[in-house]
Amino acid sequence: MSILDPGFHALSPRLSPRRVPWIGTALGWAGPVLFVVLFWQSLIRSSLFGWSVGIAYIGYDTFLLAFTAIQLWPLRKSMRSVPPHDGTLPPASLAAIVAAHNEDTSLRITIDTLMAQDGPPDLIVLADDGSSDDSADVLRRFYGLEAPALGQMSPPSPVLPALRWLRLPHGGKARALNAAIPQINTDLVLTIDADTLLEPGALKAMRDAFAAEPQLVAATGVLIPMCGKRPIERVFQWFQRYEYVRNFLSRFAWMQQNGLLLISGAFAGFRRSALVCAGGFDPESMVEDYELIHRMHRFAHENGHDWRVRVIGGAVASTDAPASPMAFMRQRRRWFGGFLQTQHWNRDMVGNAQFGRLGTRMLVVKALDTVQPIYGLIAFAILITLCIRGTFPVVGAIVLVMLVKVVIDLTFHLWSITLYRRWTGQGDGLGLGPALFASIVEPFTFQLLRHAGACWGWIAFLNGGGGWGKQDRTAIAQGAVREPVAQP
Repeated sequence: MSILDPGFHALSPRLSPRRVPWIGTALGWAGPVLFVVLFWQSLIRSSLFGWSVGIAYIGYDTFLLAFTAIQLWPLRKSMRSVPPHDGTLPPASLAAIVAAHNEDTSLRITIDTLMAQDGPPDLIVLADDGSSDDSADVLRRFYGLEAPALGQMSPPSPVLPALRWLRLPHGGKARALNAAIPQINTDLVLTIDADTLLEPGALKAMRDAFAAEPQLVAATGVLIPMCGKRPIERVFQWFQRYEYVRNFLSRFAWMQQNGLLLISGAFAGFRRSALVCAGGFDPESMVEDYELIHRMHRFAHENGHDWRVRVIGGAVASTDAPASPMAFMRQRRRWFGGFLQTQHWNRDMVGNAQFGRLGTRMLVVKALDTVQPIYGLIAFAILITLCIRGTFPVVGAIVLVMLVKVVIDLTFHLWSITLYRRWTGQGDGLGLGPALFASIVEPFTFQLLRHAGACWGWIAFLNGGGGWGKQDRTAIAQGAVREPVAQP
């Protein structure tokens, strides 16, 4: 039996279901019921109120923007710095787990970038999830590692003594990570995908954050998407760059409420003792990193611990992102399907005051988020239908509402970019002119694609599919890596 099993079986609502309070059930049905009511309005009214689905969608999104803006107010002054390690205790030891399945094109640069950090990991475990490509040849030629028996870990690399190769049968990312955790005994555990490259100073920022706050048990770095050099890839990188800025600022906002749930498994740090208490990663989850944070919060609230989850602005990394419509749709299908899956498993926490602001604020918002993409797509479909029918006075009123929303979005967008630069020190690719263009174009292009992927995620959730496997990698394979930005 693994050291992770007791904690996992005790905390996983999938294995040990909890009673769902009435408030959780009511909030779970609130979004769908409201949608039916509003959609009925579109069938019986020919006025602006016939577009009630769209008004609700815009109103909810504007409310979230206002909430985020209030929580971001402290970023008017730079919050990049973390109190330095005081030197009274030895620095915490850290192991990095690189989970990889058929990542031969990116293994070398990922490992070398890790070792080039200021204060590199004490141990790097390559958790090889049944790779069938040339990964073994890369490890042999560049690091002198010979393939260990299946399920075993190699001796240290003669080239990089910190590097070990854990060879596993193909079972998915969560199982690979779980197999690696018992093999290490460091204070901190870093999980990093094989297509993620740390910026200079990223690992030090992560270490410093854990050293400065004993209650910190999980932290995510800030990711910058890379897509490639071809025109379509540059378009996808451009849209996702702005999307990632908003997403990570939103994480900062929820961190202020002690309600952060979403970390990025592509670059995340954990206190190993807390990771073991929570039971590691769920191999049946479509989004194992997101699901784990729910269990960490559950353990903390049920056992009276003041555990914290944070996003670290100075811990920046570049990661391969989808660079074509179908690759993007597949990613969002898995992400949103996994979100629905996790929300369903943890519905006893929704609206539950036992879990503090996490239950009464964050998870209430997440309950509404389950249907937000459906609202968005149906609102757009109703608008197109009204245009076809020739009801132009109503269309004109709707367009006016949408223009007001664009102005609100643009104002927030430009302000948030300034805050993001102060927080992370990263501003390349975030010009104000392109930001203006993105605010106008995105609602009718990229946002619709994102919502379509999320609706596909509903199908994946209902069918129980969408696991982790070989992704569409483009940027690292093309050598389209970002030039590192020096940290002052």
